[in-house]
Amino acid sequence: MRQLLRYVSLCLCLVGISAHARGDEPDKSIALLATGGTIAGVTTSAGGAYQSGVVGAEAMLLSVPQLESLARFITVQVANIGSQDMTDEVWLDLAREVKAQIDGGEVSGIVITHGTDTLEETAFFLDLLFPSTIPIVLTAAMRPSDSLGADGPFNLLTAVKTALAEDAARLGVLVVMNGKIHAARRVTKTHTENVAAMASIGGGALGEIVEGEPVFFRPLPKRPEFLVDEWKIPDALPRVDILYSHAGMNAGLVEFLVADGAEGIVLAGVGNGNARQPVITALAKAVASDVVVVRSSRLMSGWVSRNVEIDDEALGFVVSRDLNPAKARALLKLAVMNTRNPTDIQRLFDCALPTFLGTCLETQSP
Repeated sequence: MRQLLRYVSLCLCLVGISAHARGDEPDKSIALLATGGTIAGVTTSAGGAYQSGVVGAEAMLLSVPQLESLARFITVQVANIGSQDMTDEVWLDLAREVKAQIDGGEVSGIVITHGTDTLEETAFFLDLLFPSTIPIVLTAAMRPSDSLGADGPFNLLTAVKTALAEDAARLGVLVVMNGKIHAARRVTKTHTENVAAMASIGGGALGEIVEGEPVFFRPLPKRPEFLVDEWKIPDALPRVDILYSHAGMNAGLVEFLVADGAEGIVLAGVGNGNARQPVITALAKAVASDVVVVRSSRLMSGWVSRNVEIDDEALGFVVSRDLNPAKARALLKLAVMNTRNPTDIQRLFDCALPTFLGTCLETQSP
């Protein structure tokens, strides 16, 4: 398999040299930042087992010859891991590389290859950090690169086309997979194996790939830029953990996280972000110990309402609105670097979502 990849790479390199000699080089550039995942995976057995993060950025490019006519490419191998192994350190390395590419001013867009397991978290983290200057598009695959019907090449091709679309720049960070264009704030993984694993909950996709080209149905309202202007890429991120609520949940889990150094806790609550009363009491004690608590829901859709079943105001809790626990964690990591005040953090959660845009603009400090 590796010999075949080297052979294909050599052939495609010769094609690229020939095109360059004809003076057909495209006038736009794309930065391809690779982090691994199934899109860079290879099979290890006839039974379907595979290893993520084997194929490099250059080989992925060479596997899609149609890309040659679309743009010039700058490739950066930021990491080569399965996204289940994504860490704060890789997030920050990726964010620094995105910033370097934007600051360099040489690329028309950025495409990031990633595993699907934590794709939505990385996409939303980047969406919080970077204003809408140039398109930033993440893509992935559900089948490894050498499998029958591999979806990676098509996803990479359509992600690049989306990153080259002028309309994409004002939509925030995007995820392109299986012919759908998703907003980072809405997309989530909904299936363990199907190529249509990614879906936008609570609003639908922003667009589709139609006849091979990106078509946008509607934009998201622009969020206040203070979310990104005041935040620089840090050297490290604070620790925030997620607790999954369930019948008979042990309140000692909260106490353990506080004692173990968590600076924030996201409750993946039942229903409207709820949990057993002993757990709620333990979370209130955590707030008194300067740990920020955000109530989210383990459900796929719906909003977590404030001060309905639980007196969030009195207990010092923040609600995630329609951010799922994983995305709530990403925002909370950035928030607690600036403040531990639940009122201020609640406002950040409100302003991170388009629905609350008007309210946030009215209350935004000069």
